[in-house]
Amino acid sequence: MKNNNNYEYLLSKLTNIKGVGKKTTEILKKKGIVNIFDLLWRLPKSHTDRSVKSKINELQIGKISTITIKPIKYSFPRIRNLPNKVTCQDETGFIDCIFFNSYEGYIKKILPLNIDITISGKIGFYKNKYQITNPTYVSKDESLIEKIHNKYKLTEGISEKYYNKIINQILSNLPSIPEWHNIKILKKFNNEKWKESIIKLHNPENIGNFQSHFYRRLAFDEILASLLISSEIRKKIKKIKKKKKVFNSDELNIVQSKLNFNLTDDQKKSLEEINYDLKSKNKMFRLLQGDVGSGKTIVSLISALNVIKSGYQVALMAPTEILAKQHYNLAEKLFSKSIEIGLLTGKTENKEKKIIHEKIKKNQIKIIFGTHALFQKKINFYNLGYIIIDEQHKFGVKQRKNLSDKGGKNCDVLLMSATPIPRTLIMSIYGDMDISIIREKPKNRKAVITYSKLDSKINDVIKFVKKEINDGNQIFWVCPLIDDSKKIDHESAIQKYNYLKNIFPNSVGILHGNVDKNKKDEILNNFLKKKFSILVSTTIIEVGIDFPNANVIVIENANKFGLSQLHQLRGRVGRGNKQASCILMFKSNLSENARKRINILKNSNDGFVISEEDMKLRGFGDLLGFKQSGLKSFKLADPVHNSDLFELGEKEILRIEKEESDIKRYKPLLKLYDQADIINDII
Repeated sequence: MKNNNNYEYLLSKLTNIKGVGKKTTEILKKKGIVNIFDLLWRLPKSHTDRSVKSKINELQIGKISTITIKPIKYSFPRIRNLPNKVTCQDETGFIDCIFFNSYEGYIKKILPLNIDITISGKIGFYKNKYQITNPTYVSKDESLIEKIHNKYKLTEGISEKYYNKIINQILSNLPSIPEWHNIKILKKFNNEKWKESIIKLHNPENIGNFQSHFYRRLAFDEILASLLISSEIRKKIKKIKKKKKVFNSDELNIVQSKLNFNLTDDQKKSLEEINYDLKSKNKMFRLLQGDVGSGKTIVSLISALNVIKSGYQVALMAPTEILAKQHYNLAEKLFSKSIEIGLLTGKTENKEKKIIHEKIKKNQIKIIFGTHALFQKKINFYNLGYIIIDEQHKFGVKQRKNLSDKGGKNCDVLLMSATPIPRTLIMSIYGDMDISIIREKPKNRKAVITYSKLDSKINDVIKFVKKEINDGNQIFWVCPLIDDSKKIDHESAIQKYNYLKNIFPNSVGILHGNVDKNKKDEILNNFLKKKFSILVSTTIIEVGIDFPNANVIVIENANKFGLSQLHQLRGRVGRGNKQASCILMFKSNLSENARKRINILKNSNDGFVISEEDMKLRGFGDLLGFKQSGLKSFKLADPVHNSDLFELGEKEILRIEKEESDIKRYKPLLKLYDQADIINDII
């Protein structure tokens, strides 16, 4: 295959590499390596140095060494499964070369008697004698021995020597791809070219050199590719022309007057940004991001009223039925009775469902609340003008684009997320969207006081809980596991439920992942109606629940959770006007990292600060305790350590958009670094 200046070589099958057959291809495929380019990003972790030759009496057990020896005796046992042995010597001593699964003829050929041979391998020791088992190199010409080998995280069935051979072959065939960066950008990376940077990346001397110009240049390539994709999607959405929504400020004033609090400055600013988009001729595709309890729902409902008054329908989707019901109840309080609203959940009777479907079709229902079922094919909107999705922080770029397309050209889209994340991460996850951020909490909402307690002090916690129950408050009690685990020293939810039930008879409920959906909703509704005071639960309550009367949350084994997840759990309380408390319980043998996390949480209620610290401690790939489906997986770039590169990428995108640069220039970059289906929609 000709590959002098063709990036397609890098995206070709592994079988295009000389010596790579079906077996090796299958092994690599299991590790997510499907093309030549994928191989380049399995970076070396360390290297093996065979450049220093040793004498036999200088050898160290367990180390890889290179020595020149003279074979003096063969030992080929006739008993099956016993290894073949060649005794060798130099002027300082003796060593055995041990061979498994090698024929006599082959061994005699590579190790002829009384001839100087250079060998290299890992040194062992058996029966008072040094030995090398299956030496990596055996050669009469020591110059043929590769002095330094990279050590890669290998897969079973591929040797270090063979893997290096494959990588070296790829590096020697790297295409000289035309540069996609301009001179100004290249200067920031000491004019490092892509091809030379890749070669340097695999140079043993450069392992771990993250601050080098070549490493940072390649990291920037990843970042720019991701931001370019987002930019192009954003531009395509903005090109969609729609009918402008017309607003009536009188109605808005009436709604705001029904609130028992004033909107925060951030809420007002976010509402202005959303309203501006709704009134625009360009389709809105916006993320409303805010900390738990910051009042995103109010903002979304006020903006929804604008759309309804413009003659359109609105669909608000929530992740759980109970949260959809809570949004529905809030809308009933805020909206005038002239606006018909509907609720569609799994519990809605079939007869009622048909009525609702018909009303949606005839434009009688102006705003419908529900779960993902709202977008089933059998539901036909008369004039859908606004989609609001709550708590959908797992949406990827592809899913978001599909959602936008579903609504039609006149339908604006607002996503809401209670997942505060640092700016660099916002750029990499939500770069295709416009962003509105609510950082302020309502003035009447008190910060949750966070305590830490050793699990041996549980009696103190019980006393505190008793007092709260006597004051008419409710408690969440969170446990990490459903059942007892022999491997992990956790209290299970079931065990804790049984323990608390003896102390608080008829006052404890339990909720976990093994509870079926209908039963789960029943338990949550009973808790909401104050039929019991303590809800023992797994992390199933992390998002999508709003219980104003829940004032205390106890979290067992808090050291086992990430910071952001603890903050999300803590956000389940403090929704009312009373002082709320969070109690973090842990065992005495805390790690330094766990101690840091607990102290950060005790000292801050700001979700943005907490997520920043969380990302520093754990990295960005698992910020919430799960891998986000919408998260761009970078090979080199790190939003924590490469924040300056993200800022540079953002500036470069603004320049590209302003100058309306031809995206085709970046086609190789996008094809190589962002091999997603969505690219085909862009280029």
